Amino acid sequence: MSSRHHIDDFMRGRIIGKIEEGRKITDVASEFDIAHSVVSWLWKSFKTTGMCSRRHGGGRVRSTTPAEDRYIVLSAKRNRRTTAQQVANQFLAASGKQISRKTVARRLRGGGLYARTPVVCVPLTRQHRTARLQWCREHHNWTEQDWACVLFSDESRFSLSSDCRRQLIWRESGTAYRPENIQEKDRYPTCSIMVWAGIMINGRTRLHVVANGTMTGQRYINEVLLPHVRLFRGADGDKFVFMDDNATCH
Repeated sequence: MSSRHHIDDFMRGRIIGKIEEGRKITDVASEFDIAHSVVSWLWKSFKTTGMCSRRHGGGRVRSTTPAEDRYIVLSAKRNRRTTAQQVANQFLAASGKQISRKTVARRLRGGGLYARTPVVCVPLTRQHRTARLQWCREHHNWTEQDWACVLFSDESRFSLSSDCRRQLIWRESGTAYRPENIQEKDRYPTCSIMVWAGIMINGRTRLHVVANGTMTGQRYINEVLLPHVRLFRGADGDKFVFMDDNATCH
């Protein structure tokens, strides 16, 4: 409630009454969640005219009806990656009424939708979730000493033509991880390189670039296990645990 035009006459009377009781304008603004400048304007207007009611017909008429507002919000929910201008174009085609993209953005914010970058992840199946839960239950009692003997490893692919992630979606606050708000991980089908590395509590391996082709089982042995993992295996002994993912070459 930041605009003087959104305050009804009853609310105006309560605001003026609080100030007449000796309350500070700042305290009244905080109590009613209204901008300090609005409360100050109301008080000055009351002292000048002796009235606190607004003039009938004052303020700009809304360009959309409540039903049209619901249509705008529903359009964004049906396709969360659509832009405000695209929603405005759809609204024009459906109703014959032209509105600006700023109007669309205001109506979406009024409906609880905000433009945000989608979360990027790999979707998990029921089998994935079951296996991860079982793994957590088996290791929840491990101590720091137990984890110190574990070498975690992974590969990452880098590409000069990677997605810039600048596409936004419309979503409600606190709903970043809902399925409709998640974007699947880009596989980068263009020219790229893969980099492998491992990390432990007290150390890490050197970065290894998998160049000239794809990773195979034999290359995994020759380029990763023998020159990198074997050194950590020899240092930690029989308690050493090596963690990699479920790639075919592994």
